[in-house]
Amino acid sequence: MKDKHTISVKVNGVVYERDVEGRLLLGDLLREDLNLTGKHFGCEHGVCGACTVLLDGLSIRSCLMFAVQADGREITTVEGLGDPEQMHPLQQSFWDNHGLQCGFCTPGMLMTAVDLVRNYSLDTEDEIRLGLSGNICRCTGYQNIVTAVREALKKLRDKPGT
Repeated sequence: MKDKHTISVKVNGVVYERDVEGRLLLGDLLREDLNLTGKHFGCEHGVCGACTVLLDGLSIRSCLMFAVQADGREITTVEGLGDPEQMHPLQQSFWDNHGLQCGFCTPGMLMTAVDLVRNYSLDTEDEIRLGLSGNICRCTGYQNIVTAVREALKKLRDKPGT
């Protein structure tokens, strides 16, 4: 029986090849091995959304996926969205609209929001709330997060591909 599996993943545009145990979670690979500490583990059951990343452009819970399942795939973490000098429009909108407080849920909220604005029309505030409903925030009451997504959506519709 083979204890380790060689995988290759593209994370935030960089290809990594690693030997991993079959039971290693994708979130642990990202956080512990690749030192991408932006995503957080909250519940470790796929309920809170704090560990959300993009896998081939779609949001997934990294606590529910084994690293070996990501072999040959492309992953984007919150570190891949932007940086302090050039923030992604959603990051800027969260900043401008006070869409965060403690920040624990923010990476997962952002990655979910990226998926939502790319793949859904989100014509109403209720649709934004429904799209974010799988992400738990214990600080903000969600209104500023919804406002941030709505405001970013206006800008992103004028800038395809972000």
